[in-house]
Amino acid sequence: MPTNKSVSDAPITQFINCRILREHQLQREDLWVREGRILDPEKLFFDELGYADQQVDCEGSIIAPGFIDVQINGGFGVDFSQPSDDANVGISFVAKKILEHGVTSFCPTLVTSPPSVYHKVLPQVKVHNGGPHGAGVLGFHLEGPFISLEKKGAHPAQFLRTLRSGGVEDVMEVYGTLDNVAVVTLAPELANSQSVVTALSQRGITVSLGHSVANLSQAEEAVQHGASFITHLFNAMLPFHHRDPGIVGLLTSDQVPDGRRVYYGMIADGIHTNPAALRIAHRSHPSGLVLVTDAITAMGLPPGRHTLGQQVIEIQGLHAYVAGTTTLSGSIATMDMCVRHFKQVSGCSVEEALEAASLHPAELLGLRRQKGSLDYGSDADLVLLDDALNVRATYISGEEVWRKAP
Repeated sequence: MPTNKSVSDAPITQFINCRILREHQLQREDLWVREGRILDPEKLFFDELGYADQQVDCEGSIIAPGFIDVQINGGFGVDFSQPSDDANVGISFVAKKILEHGVTSFCPTLVTSPPSVYHKVLPQVKVHNGGPHGAGVLGFHLEGPFISLEKKGAHPAQFLRTLRSGGVEDVMEVYGTLDNVAVVTLAPELANSQSVVTALSQRGITVSLGHSVANLSQAEEAVQHGASFITHLFNAMLPFHHRDPGIVGLLTSDQVPDGRRVYYGMIADGIHTNPAALRIAHRSHPSGLVLVTDAITAMGLPPGRHTLGQQVIEIQGLHAYVAGTTTLSGSIATMDMCVRHFKQVSGCSVEEALEAASLHPAELLGLRRQKGSLDYGSDADLVLLDDALNVRATYISGEEVWRKAP
């Protein structure tokens, strides 16, 4: 701790024998943490005459910012879209389990559901920081019900809604509240959608385009009104066509306002997206790629039948289908699996793979100053990995919350 106690007498942790991801490069440097945040060692040494109270030998590990999953429907037997008198129990259980996969914060995702489900579940769960109890909750991702019938995927048709009133009233009627909501996925071709995109964006909610038959001009208009994300690119949208590339065309659109960036979710599980399609997306717009698991109840469970919202899902190998169909319904991949698969099939660097699961989702949600990087002053949410990108340990606010058994 500082010898002159001029700033804080809180203990200082020094991570040694590591390579840290900073400024898009792995660098052989120590990492210094105090009070849950990353310290600038120069200021510590020269301004405070400080030193470390404890050292953590990382044994050559990579240290990256903790992973952020902005689309996860559940896992380990829990379905976030099932109404419950205590939704926090299920969310907390998943939050604890995903620590071993390097995830330090996430957006619990609700698929299309009747209004009664939103009214019951949403008020129960507040945005909160992670810790030994589990990964932090950044807010809900509400995927539907304002989506296209034609591209509903695994979403139940009977609960889809249109935007009748032309304002945010329809949204409030269905959801009941927008408190603790981080992301809303909607189809931009729906009548009256643009005013809703504007209203949600002005509230600080990330608007994502997905489950949609929108053409490129409709998608561009939504971006001009504030939309900034594409839900699981290529899936549940019109396929790329050279005369009208649809939502996919946003990756290279010249109609995105100056200073804005469109991000896109990618389920890199080896099933939802062919490796060639993944490479096309990454090479055309690398800084926008956000790895998501889109994981469902059955992540971490054996093959068989499980639920996703109002649907029954069947797990066959690594595939999750709506029971009795060949419609994919989310994945059973974990975030660390997605990071490894993305690096393997895209040919990207280790740094790019790690940033797609940390920096990019943090930027998307407007959390760049707190999360997604190892910049000085950022939250010390960390994942330690070996060279094959297997998770060795996870830290939240500088505190170890999971470590792989020796």
